Amino acid sequence: MLSDRQRFILSAIVDNYIRSAEPVGSRTISKREGLGISSATIRNEMADLEELGYLEQPHTSAGRVPSTKGYRFYVDNLLKPQNLTNEELSKLKQIFADRITHVEQLIEHTAAILSQVTNYTAVVLGPEIFEHRLKHIQIVPLNEQQAVAIIVTHTGRVENTLLELPAGVPPSEMEKMVNILNSKLHDVPLWQLRQRLYSEVASEMRRHVEPYEEMLLAIENAFKNEQQTDRVFLHGRAKIINQPEFRDVEKVKDLFELLEQNDQLLQLFNNQEAGLMIRIGQENTMEAMKNCSIVTTSYYLDGKPVGTVGILGPTRLEYGKVITVLNYLAVALSRILTERFEGR
Repeated sequence: MLSDRQRFILSAIVDNYIRSAEPVGSRTISKREGLGISSATIRNEMADLEELGYLEQPHTSAGRVPSTKGYRFYVDNLLKPQNLTNEELSKLKQIFADRITHVEQLIEHTAAILSQVTNYTAVVLGPEIFEHRLKHIQIVPLNEQQAVAIIVTHTGRVENTLLELPAGVPPSEMEKMVNILNSKLHDVPLWQLRQRLYSEVASEMRRHVEPYEEMLLAIENAFKNEQQTDRVFLHGRAKIINQPEFRDVEKVKDLFELLEQNDQLLQLFNNQEAGLMIRIGQENTMEAMKNCSIVTTSYYLDGKPVGTVGILGPTRLEYGKVITVLNYLAVALSRILTERFEGR
């Protein structure tokens, strides 16, 4: 447990570092009102906080910066709600004041305004990622090497995809493959089809279908279009390089590549549990995200979580403001979606 004085100093360091992006020294902390202790005492406390793993010293200067552990303690124990300005509230309210007829437009508009208000990269996962699940699949041969895969969802959506098949596949093998697909993938969300194809279908096809590898590849290519990547709405990709810690392009190369891959964004921003989630720095498993934080929360339709609004930025994130904005948007999105789809 940290003492009250250590908690105050840690909070002051995090707050100052978020604003300045510069290591924070004891003199800066001593100027804060209400502390009433010397710079020497503050230096000793900072050294103790560093030894405990809450602070790091990036250079030989006396300044310290928060570690992942320090940010985590700050978020869990010291963070105070941050009120939004009238201008920020006006921008957020504009999302729902505009006449938007399609859910996709609403979600994309939300991502754009979210990025503007926070000045970070915003990602919103549209509800159809989670609403559409496979009802059944049919494969209709066109000729010896081509067929049409007809994918039908439980909501009645129908998608046709051209398949390139290996030559000489008899109808009996095609029928076995279709039966396996419908048995194993029924009711699976469309965006999970490719993943489940290998985790649940491949072994079954290996035992019963010839030539199974070529057939599996053909089906995988068909499912590429069914990952609902058009439901991943990202805005403010370039805002990440506006942050001082990311101005070295080499440092953000991997991060930029990750932001181009919608399947990776789905993995990052799809909350496994409903509600607010914060992953800070080293808590992220992807190497490109080790210097970043992700804050997400869920929005709901008829009480069921159907999508995610989230922010990606440096670990030096304005957590209080971001959480306030995300909570506001989640409540507003949930309300408007429930009103629109009520009784559907």
